[in-house]
Amino acid sequence: MAIKPNLIVTHEPSHIGTAKKEVESLMEAIKHDAKFLKSDVDGIFHLKVKDPRDTVKKLNKLAKKQIEMFDTTFHWTPIDKWCKSTIKDMQKTAKSLAKDIKKTDKWKMEIKKRKTNKHEQDLIMKLTSVIDRANVDLKNPKKIVKVEIIGNKAGFSLLKADELLKTAKLKK
Repeated sequence: MAIKPNLIVTHEPSHIGTAKKEVESLMEAIKHDAKFLKSDVDGIFHLKVKDPRDTVKKLNKLAKKQIEMFDTTFHWTPIDKWCKSTIKDMQKTAKSLAKDIKKTDKWKMEIKKRKTNKHEQDLIMKLTSVIDRANVDLKNPKKIVKVEIIGNKAGFSLLKADELLKTAKLKK
């Protein structure tokens, strides 16, 4: 079985060479190694790193100090589990992650989709319906169920806010 990426990085598709160099220099700056895996979607790097959460936490700290280092990369997302992008498989995966959301935790779900025609509103309803937790908070969640749908595969993670990096937010 092929090695599965545990970190997805979105980048400017028209500057793939520059973006790859940026990823390499950022990884060097935080003293982490990353292996680039095959990606069949323009604008997305699939990486394999030792600890994706730790990598993103360190990159978050770096971005807050030196956002100019993040010129062509945008989102850095750890992936815990991969599944087929069928509703049934995604519901099963979402439900398995939900057990780590405490009843008192505020949470939200974020979905990004590429190379699929699934309707986002339907997806959110179908995937959140299997998570039996009442405290949804779209502004300040303690936990984020992150779903990255890429064609016939979906990557899922249960993250804290500092385990997800969105450079555009820091550039404002």
